[in-house]
Amino acid sequence: MKNRRLFWRIVESIEVSINKGDYTPGSRLPPERELAEIFEVSRPTIREAIIALEVREKVEVKTGSGVYVLENAKQAIKKMNINAFELTQARALVEGEVAALAATSINDDELNALHQTLVMMENSNDIIEADRMFHRIIAGATRNGAMILSVENLWALRESTSEIINDYNSVCSKDNQLTLVEHTAIYNALKEKDAAKARLAMHQHFNRLINTLFDAIETKALEEVKRKNSQKRDLYSLKNLLKSN
Repeated sequence: MKNRRLFWRIVESIEVSINKGDYTPGSRLPPERELAEIFEVSRPTIREAIIALEVREKVEVKTGSGVYVLENAKQAIKKMNINAFELTQARALVEGEVAALAATSINDDELNALHQTLVMMENSNDIIEADRMFHRIIAGATRNGAMILSVENLWALRESTSEIINDYNSVCSKDNQLTLVEHTAIYNALKEKDAAKARLAMHQHFNRLINTLFDAIETKALEEVKRKNSQKRDLYSLKNLLKSN
């Protein structure tokens, strides 16, 4: 588990460097040996990180030449106007089937790893990381590369624009106990090897998230209406007019 968390931290660190512009589109990443020295890990760990970055369409591996940074996918996402609701609906559909398939092939080590994420969440230890690990472990348990890639791409979308990030942050910092209950229900269904139950539990998890997103946006809209009405009230207040006279 520790090695796996280290592996994803390397992926995320390189992604941050790419997003900051430290590595511009078309530029080549440092050689594998140099990256291993920078992060103080083994070269196989760096290879795994590069594979994940390739899956996320952050880099392209050119045999005999090196690893090159791809054009920023965020601009394409913005042009498509993908929002948090579309993303969550897509996640529900894809990850519902991922959970159903994983129920038929998940092993004890993966179940133990899933349980550890529940413990992390219960203890409020890096809840966002626990959530990310939970969904990735389930995807990996499918033994299906296309499923794994789909989930990885959806997670990349989740962190692709400030709008989606802000919408998710507005709800993911709340109701952690409900998230834990829902994750536990998914875990129990997987442990029972019940595909239908796992699919349903995953759908219920995302259905609650969609409704919470709506609630958050409605609250924000209401606050904005109140703010504008308050400004108008001050503008047209007779009290203010009398003061001026």
